[in-house]
Amino acid sequence: MFLEKPSDTVAIKGQDITFIAKVDSTTLVRKPVIKWLKGKWMDLGSKAGKHLQFKETIDKNTKVFTFEMKVVKVVPGDAGGYRCEVSAKDKCDSCSFEITVEEAETQGEEDILSAFKREGAGEDEGELDFSSLLKAVKKKKKAVPKVEETDVWALLKNAHPSEYEKIAFEYGITDLRGMLKRLKKMKESEEKTSDAFIKRLDSAYSVDKGKKIVLSVELVDPNAEIKWLRNGQEIKPSAKYIMERNGNIATLTINKCSLADDAAYECVVGTEKSFTEVFVKEPPVTITKLMDDYHVVVGERVEFEVEVSEEGANVMWFLEDKELVRTENSKYRFKKDGKRHWLIIQEATLEDIGMYHCYTNGGHTKGELEVEEKELQVLQSIADLTVKPAEQAMFKCEVSDEKVTGKWYKDGVEVQPSDRIKISHIGRFHRLTIDNVKPADAGDYTFVPDGYALSLAAKLNFLEIKVDYVPRQDPPKIHLDVAGNMVTQNTVIVVAGNKLRLDVEISGEPPPTVVWAKGDKVVDAKEGRVRVETRTGLSSFVIEGAERDDEANYSITVTNPAGEDKANLFIKIVDVPDPPEHVKCTGVGEDCATMTWEPPQFDGGVPLKGYLMERKKKGSSRWTKLNFDMYESTTYEAKRMIEGILYEMRVFAVNGVGISQPSLNSKPFMPIGPTSEPTKLTVHDVSDSTVHLRWLAPEKIGAGGLDGYIIEYCKEGDTEWQAANTEPVDKQNFVVRNMPTGEKMNFRVVAVNIAGRSPPALLGQPVTVREIMEHPKIRLPRFLRQKYIRQVGDTINLSIPFQGKPRPQATWLKDGKPVDDKKINVRNSNVDTILFIRSAEREHSGKYTLVLQIENMEDTASIDIRIVEKPGPPIAVKVTEVWGFNAALEWQPPKDDGNCEILGYLVQKADKKTNEWFTVYECNRRTNCSASELVMGNEYSFRVFSVNMCGPSEDPGVSKNTAKILKPSIGFTAPPYQEMDMNCAPLFTTPLVDRSVIQGYSAAMSCAVKAFPRPKIIWMKNNMLLGEDPKYLMMNNQGVLTLNIRKLGMFDGGKYICKAVNPLGEAAVECKLEIRPQPVLEKK
Repeated sequence: MFLEKPSDTVAIKGQDITFIAKVDSTTLVRKPVIKWLKGKWMDLGSKAGKHLQFKETIDKNTKVFTFEMKVVKVVPGDAGGYRCEVSAKDKCDSCSFEITVEEAETQGEEDILSAFKREGAGEDEGELDFSSLLKAVKKKKKAVPKVEETDVWALLKNAHPSEYEKIAFEYGITDLRGMLKRLKKMKESEEKTSDAFIKRLDSAYSVDKGKKIVLSVELVDPNAEIKWLRNGQEIKPSAKYIMERNGNIATLTINKCSLADDAAYECVVGTEKSFTEVFVKEPPVTITKLMDDYHVVVGERVEFEVEVSEEGANVMWFLEDKELVRTENSKYRFKKDGKRHWLIIQEATLEDIGMYHCYTNGGHTKGELEVEEKELQVLQSIADLTVKPAEQAMFKCEVSDEKVTGKWYKDGVEVQPSDRIKISHIGRFHRLTIDNVKPADAGDYTFVPDGYALSLAAKLNFLEIKVDYVPRQDPPKIHLDVAGNMVTQNTVIVVAGNKLRLDVEISGEPPPTVVWAKGDKVVDAKEGRVRVETRTGLSSFVIEGAERDDEANYSITVTNPAGEDKANLFIKIVDVPDPPEHVKCTGVGEDCATMTWEPPQFDGGVPLKGYLMERKKKGSSRWTKLNFDMYESTTYEAKRMIEGILYEMRVFAVNGVGISQPSLNSKPFMPIGPTSEPTKLTVHDVSDSTVHLRWLAPEKIGAGGLDGYIIEYCKEGDTEWQAANTEPVDKQNFVVRNMPTGEKMNFRVVAVNIAGRSPPALLGQPVTVREIMEHPKIRLPRFLRQKYIRQVGDTINLSIPFQGKPRPQATWLKDGKPVDDKKINVRNSNVDTILFIRSAEREHSGKYTLVLQIENMEDTASIDIRIVEKPGPPIAVKVTEVWGFNAALEWQPPKDDGNCEILGYLVQKADKKTNEWFTVYECNRRTNCSASELVMGNEYSFRVFSVNMCGPSEDPGVSKNTAKILKPSIGFTAPPYQEMDMNCAPLFTTPLVDRSVIQGYSAAMSCAVKAFPRPKIIWMKNNMLLGEDPKYLMMNNQGVLTLNIRKLGMFDGGKYICKAVNPLGEAAVECKLEIRPQPVLEKK
């Protein structure tokens, strides 16, 4: 199939190369389809773009297709084996070629002939010097004229060995030995003329998996023994491998090809071999389960999973444009189980961030991997403590990762565990416990997690008990510590869920009475979630697991006989905010979507820092983060999405306390983009006020579908476009009306879908609104060019298309006169006319003429309509003779034949006893017949129906007399037998009928003759005897004479005579045969 094949090429890095393949399509049924492949199955058509460009042209005169593949700016990765495969229905051909990529050279090329020269000027002087091939020659002693290398070697190959030395001397080649070695290799590489093969195997074959392929060679000797080899191993005949010989042709058929049949094959005849390679193509493997996006932190495991349509299919994994392969030190692992395939990254790093792709030979999916640094969240911080001597102090904190370790510091010095100081780490909890607290233990304590720039600090206050001798009457005093949890005077902030312990020192003598109150309500519980603990000189207010309802104004009142003191506190409970509300999608693009939401109703008592967004594919359970930094607005544009995939989104609110619960998922939304512009916009018709436009659908529609088209127009020179339709139209054509006559107008068409308007499709030039004169032309349907026959009562509805501009005037005539509007309905439109008869009658038969007129131009067409019905009954039916058990009948044709030819007669009989009618002849062509096998002693009546194409007549013709079959009496004496005289001169009972036949068809002429003895039949044309010409077939079947003429020509017309002759006389009948030329069909 190839006229020109791509060849092996050495490309220079950074340059462009083009490969050309030419295919002859003169013997092909369909247009050839070409595939450019790299390796065995990587289709390069899917990678068309800036780097790979494909082009296809056709020479309509020679029907030669030219296919081009251009590689722009070659890179080292383009090196390797390639294959060009062309197919057309049941034919296939392929060829292989290689690309070798070399670095750009900085020095000029040296003449290859200089490699064979010696140092010095003399022929035999000096030693061989090949350094000129390795480095640039700094100085040339003698300029040598450049000689084309191909000319020298071509001359050497065709020369006699005795002339080698002379040619070498003439062209300056001094290394004769090296020259002879190279010439020998060149001769060996040339293909030798085969003594065993007339036609060898093709260079390569391609077959789909599961199909069969036939390898064929043509041999010189049909009796030669051959062997078929596969990868060097002989193939034995089996159900899979069928070897056949048909003369010089030897074939190997491989049934149900599998991937194991993808191999090299040889046909061996004696010492000669013919090689080929069979490529088995796998069916397209589609991806049934798409990849999910991943968002992980450094060190986590990542598993990308896909599911394909075929088990054991090959898949390729890519990170951006780089293929991932398994190597010894690779971090990537590949796993497959049936139809499921995994790409596993054991420990993700920041270098793994990117878009991962999975390719099959019939599908593609991608998923994004986002990796962020580990972020440690503090779930519970350490709190300040105030303890008394000999008591126990415990600092406790909780972090999000139970694997995290850390160190404790006191005033910047690491704390070392001892018998009195214990450090523990259980799960997410880290504790520092100090038993038997001493004044030296007071100070600032800090917990620092290993590997994180984070520290938790708290203060240990030592409460020293002093015994003072004071007067007995000492007024009470409340000593509030404004440090610690107090952010402002008398305001305490507590995170919801945390424990609040407010220790208040109290002095006074005698010891005062302490009363805590929440608003006006006294808090005196000693146990429970909210309680009061009282010790000497100290009153503690405790709230376990603070809640929002605990936020209020609190007061502490101390009294004794010496007086009273009171302090007010406001405890503020802060929490993570409520989830954002009403997350919804307000707009979509091809790969993006705009999301909005409302702030949470409760901000947690702390100003919001911003929001975090996540999205996922519908049906998936894996969420992907969209931002790492706080996003302050309530409108966000999400990007890098896949068109046609349903997504859901949720939002988190963030304040100083933490992250809220996620919002409710948004309704699923799908990124979709507008379509491409409509194609092939053309003007179909123009009138004085309308323009009819047609176009084709856009090449790219996308997941958003197509809602319709908007047609716009403007005058030439204007820039303001006006819409011709308010609602999109579904059809791919539109008539723009109310256009100004004579104006030049520009038109454009825009496709519309849910994503908006596509780019417009513009006409190449303005359209002048003016009607174009066109001659009238009637397009008479083929079936109306012959006689149009219908039965009485049928509906006639004839639609005759025509063309012409301006609108033609259509007129119908019947037999040359205008049709009667009361009997025949006519409807005319711009493009056709309809003749309608609701119920056809015999009077509607005739010749109808359609006249199409535009001013002084007209066109006519005629239609012959015949309305037929059932015939009348035969007349004068009578029994003419009775003999034995037989009776003879005769009758006359009906007066009314139903407006068509009588095909025959239906004859029935009935005996007088039962009066039941039985059919004697279903279709008797003559007007007489004989009824046999009548029953003795019965009396029979007969009736005859006329039959035409509509069926038998309604009423029969009944015989006036009857046929009596008499019984012989016992005493009856038979009259003397008188032999009936059967002799009869020839008499034609049915004459020949004139015929009119189209040229090229066959014709038959029939007549019937009655005579005894049997007459001699003579056929003549124009009074000339017809001989034994095989063109004429003459038959005589019991008096029915038929002349068949095959494939009539124009010279077969004339007068035909049939003559019957016997000893008693002769008779003749004649007819005329008219030959009509074949109608010439108009080309559409």
